[in-house]
Amino acid sequence: MADVAASAGVSLTTASYVLNDRAREMRISDDAEQRVRDAVTRLSYRPNRNARSLRTSRTATLGVISDHVASGSYSSLMLSGAAAAARARHHLVVIGETEGDRQLERDLVEELIDRQVDGFLYATRTLLEVDVPDALRTLPVVLLNCVDRERRLPSVVPDEVGAGRLAASTLVTAGRADALFVVGEDATPGALADGLRRQGMAQVLGQAGVEVAGTLRCRWDVREAFATVKGSLAAGTRPTSFVCLNDRVAMGTYQAVQEAGLWIPADVSIVSFDGSELAGWLQPRVSSIALPFNDMGARAVDILLDPDRVPDVVHVPMPMLDGESVAGSHARRSRHLSTS
Repeated sequence: MADVAASAGVSLTTASYVLNDRAREMRISDDAEQRVRDAVTRLSYRPNRNARSLRTSRTATLGVISDHVASGSYSSLMLSGAAAAARARHHLVVIGETEGDRQLERDLVEELIDRQVDGFLYATRTLLEVDVPDALRTLPVVLLNCVDRERRLPSVVPDEVGAGRLAASTLVTAGRADALFVVGEDATPGALADGLRRQGMAQVLGQAGVEVAGTLRCRWDVREAFATVKGSLAAGTRPTSFVCLNDRVAMGTYQAVQEAGLWIPADVSIVSFDGSELAGWLQPRVSSIALPFNDMGARAVDILLDPDRVPDVVHVPMPMLDGESVAGSHARRSRHLSTS
């Protein structure tokens, strides 16, 4: 470390603060911090983790407690983002998956506390309002894709209200909102996305002087969406647009619309949510508003490692991915309407 300090032109104490990720806490200037990090790279310096842990009582590890996040092919992007951000801050991530088992959750929390992790991310696959384990409330913790029922802990969530506004504004601008139907309904206890997306849509539609024409209620599932939309069209419903609450619902809706002999987007425009790989498989490609899982994971780590963190809810914008399913308008990548 002495060589690093000398090469960077700083004191040994300053170099130590930077290498122990305490630069901000100790008010080290950005210039001095960068010089130290450049010296580390130049000298190929690697700190002794065991010695650092004994000296600082920090292990440079972060614990993640999740329900089904790691096993989800799409939601696992939150963990990818968190792990990358942790590595950039010289930390490692240790993940415990509970599969919704509350006793296993308590056991994993205790195990990670015994391993002296420096802080916790508490993550859920579905955007939920949650009761956080009591053992975490006195420790450094940030909630990821969920909010504390008591609103006393910092959280990072997708901007679902802004996404709803974006979906509605896309269809209003295209002149396809006069007979807009929402497809899908999330019956998961404590789930928030469905209601927040509808809230955002209602704001924009109200300003345009129109309302949602109706809701076709079904689980967020391809087959149920297909059967529900097919039945509605057979009964004489003539929508100008559908807002599908996720990409699986959009797939079922596409199948029903095309089986009815209608064309997308000439006869019916469609906007979806998720921005999953599935959105790119649909023809024409569906205009889908993406869940920013990777960015959310990274942002949660940054907040967790910030000594000045406050118990705010951070809303990460949800961008519209390019699509061809809205008549008269091609959705532009990275457009978003925030709630602020």
